[in-house]
Amino acid sequence: MSIDDLVAIDVHTHPQTEEFIAAMGSRHKQMAAHFGRQRPVVSFAEQADQYRERRMMAVIVNSDSETTSGIKGAPNDLLGRAQQDHPDVFLAFAGIDPWKGEAAIAEIRRMHDEYGIKGVGELNPSRQKFLANDRRFYPIWETCAELGLVVMFHSGFPGAGAGTPGGGGYRLENARPVPYIDDVAADFPELNIISAHPAWPWHLENLAMVWHKSNVFLDLSGWAPKYLPEEVRHYANSVITDRVLFGSDWPVMTADRWMAEFDELGFKEESRRKILLGNAKRLFRL
Repeated sequence: MSIDDLVAIDVHTHPQTEEFIAAMGSRHKQMAAHFGRQRPVVSFAEQADQYRERRMMAVIVNSDSETTSGIKGAPNDLLGRAQQDHPDVFLAFAGIDPWKGEAAIAEIRRMHDEYGIKGVGELNPSRQKFLANDRRFYPIWETCAELGLVVMFHSGFPGAGAGTPGGGGYRLENARPVPYIDDVAADFPELNIISAHPAWPWHLENLAMVWHKSNVFLDLSGWAPKYLPEEVRHYANSVITDRVLFGSDWPVMTADRWMAEFDELGFKEESRRKILLGNAKRLFRL
C-alpha cells in the first residue's frame, strides 16, 4: 500500500499483543469493565492486515509507568520491529517513563537511531503521576524537539482507574491541558504535540490551546463521534480544522465505527479530508 492509496491515518491505537496486555497488569480487567469491551490478543500482523484492508495507516503507541506501578511497559523494540515489518501501515511511538530521566532520554535516542520512530507516547500524566510542565522533565521534551519527534499526551478524563475507589489513586488534574501541556507547547515552540482525546471536562481549554498554539494538534480518539461535545465539533470543522486528527483509540473503538459515526456529523468535505488524512501526513512528514 502506497501513500497515494491512503484514505485515513488513525493516529491513536494501542497494540494488543500478549506483551502489551501483560504490561497493563490489573488495569486490563478494570479498563475492560469501564469501556465495556474485552481486549483479546491481536498480533501486529493481524492489526496491520485490518488497517491495510481499510487503506489506513495506524500510529501504535506504548507506555511505561514502572516507577509508579511497579510494572514495566512492553519493550519498545516490539513497536520498532512492527514498523519495520509493516512500513506501509505502522508509525511507531516509543513509551517512556518520565521519572526515569536520563534513562528515558537514552531510550528515546536509541529508538530513534535504531528504528526511526515517529514520536513518543502516549504519555499519561494521571496514570504516570507527573505534570508535563514540571521542569524536571524538560530535558525529555528538549530531546524530542531536537530529534523532530512528536509527543503525545493523554488529556482529560482517564479511563485508568475509572469507577474504582479513589480512582486507582490517579488524579484528574494531572491530565488537564491548561496549564500543563500548554506550558510545554509555549516553552518548546519547535516541538509538535498531540493532545490526545477531546480532554473532557476541559475540552474548551483544549480547544483554546490548539487554536492558540500551532504546534499543538488535537486527536479525537476515545470518543464515539456522535457523543463529541458540540463545541468540539464546531471548532474542529472551522478555526482549528488544520490541527485536528482522526484517532480511534483502538481497540476501545474500531476504526469502522469511528468513521461511520464521523461521516454522520456533516463536516465540510475539506475539513473531513484534513482530519482523516491531510493533517497527519503533514505532521509526520509523509
